[in-house]
Amino acid sequence: MKLLTLNTHSLEESGMPEKQAAFAKAVTRFRPDVIALQEVNQHRNAAAVPMPEGYVPAQQAVVLRRDNHGLAVARLLEQEGLHYQWSWLPAKVGYDKYDEGLALFSRKPVLETADLLVSRTDDYFNYRTRRLLGIRTEDGWFFTVHMSWWNDPQEPFARQWETLLDLLPKDGPVYLMGDFNGDAQVSGQTYDLVKASGFCDTYDLAQTKDEGWTVQGVIDGWRDQAAVPARRIDQIWARHPVTVRSSRVVFNGAEEPVISDHFGILTELQPEEEH
Repeated sequence: MKLLTLNTHSLEESGMPEKQAAFAKAVTRFRPDVIALQEVNQHRNAAAVPMPEGYVPAQQAVVLRRDNHGLAVARLLEQEGLHYQWSWLPAKVGYDKYDEGLALFSRKPVLETADLLVSRTDDYFNYRTRRLLGIRTEDGWFFTVHMSWWNDPQEPFARQWETLLDLLPKDGPVYLMGDFNGDAQVSGQTYDLVKASGFCDTYDLAQTKDEGWTVQGVIDGWRDQAAVPARRIDQIWARHPVTVRSSRVVFNGAEEPVISDHFGILTELQPEEEH
């Protein structure tokens, strides 16, 4: 099973149509079973469009708009002959102009969806509001994650993590994929708390892997942090022990072009029956 995650920084990037096309081309090569995307945006004043075939709602009141990044990706993948079911969940207003949300794509049928509010803040116009989008397939639950920073004065990561643990499904495999907004190199904070909660870092378990850096230099949300050459803030975690064949950074300018201010992660798990 292949898992792909990327914080897309969508619609804020220059050359979005070209970057969306490059993403779809790479996905046809990767053929991930589940894709988790964050910062999946649409302009709030764009025209609404009908719900397309293959879309599975997590909220009944969701309005898809013409320039929705998830919709653009879904259409491009269809053009490439890849058929995914997908869902998009708006979480808050971003950059004062977007419905900023989360998206999940699955090659297998989506059996159930979940919308988890993990922040105490539940104000669509407050950037501190944090939600998780989840889907269940025959392989388990998959959640796309965009969490707060460890030391946020109003919405610290540790409190959101405690809420998340209470809300997660109690049975079966659970995978958390996305932007944890916590550098794995920093001891005693986000990374160590997730690991201490019994989750397995697929990067740590991978039989083959690269350096793992998912951001380089200064990016939005980290402008007031100490400058470091690179960070590993995007991660894929499993709630149960798994055998991980490989983990590699993608869309970092090596084998694929840079298409966001984050790089992505492509992880391949060994099927359970081969363990």
